[in-house]
Amino acid sequence: MQIHQMSVTYMPEQDRILMRINTVEGEEMRMWLTRRLMVGLWPLLSKLLTEHLLKLESAGASLSGATPELKKMLAEFRKEEFLQHADFDTPYKEGEHRLPLGEDPLLVTDVDAAPIASGPLRLNFNERPPNGDTKPRSFQMEMQPKLMQGLMHLLDQALLQSQWRESFVPVTATENAAVEDGEGRPKYLN
Repeated sequence: MQIHQMSVTYMPEQDRILMRINTVEGEEMRMWLTRRLMVGLWPLLSKLLTEHLLKLESAGASLSGATPELKKMLAEFRKEEFLQHADFDTPYKEGEHRLPLGEDPLLVTDVDAAPIASGPLRLNFNERPPNGDTKPRSFQMEMQPKLMQGLMHLLDQALLQSQWRESFVPVTATENAAVEDGEGRPKYLN
């Protein structure tokens, strides 16, 4: 399967993120991503992509003596480089696509993610219904780092729109102290 386009949209009425992937072959995979799933998935994908970029980078040069700050800076540089060459302006192609997963989007309950030595990152999206009445569905794809960074960018935009991202970041001790001292009282505007 070769990915042609991706779309990631926060749907406020569902309070879910709809991820759509269409392929060169004319298929479309639709998946719902919930807040609960993203709380664990976002940090995992961020970590895997950074580690994978560093591994690919170190294949050309030795990073064994590099500080963690230098490694992080190098990974961020690589991510920015990928984003500069990405096409986020072309609208997602709506239309008649074959739907191998069915009309209803896959309600993703868990994701298996693993880097492959040859370069891509393998993602397996699973829907495991709570009752045994419905057959589990899944979808697997492999993404090169450039495409994975594009997906991360789209997910980041959807997370900002959903306002879920704030809960992914732990509150610092100074912020806790400010709230306890009354400095962090909520303010309301008319």
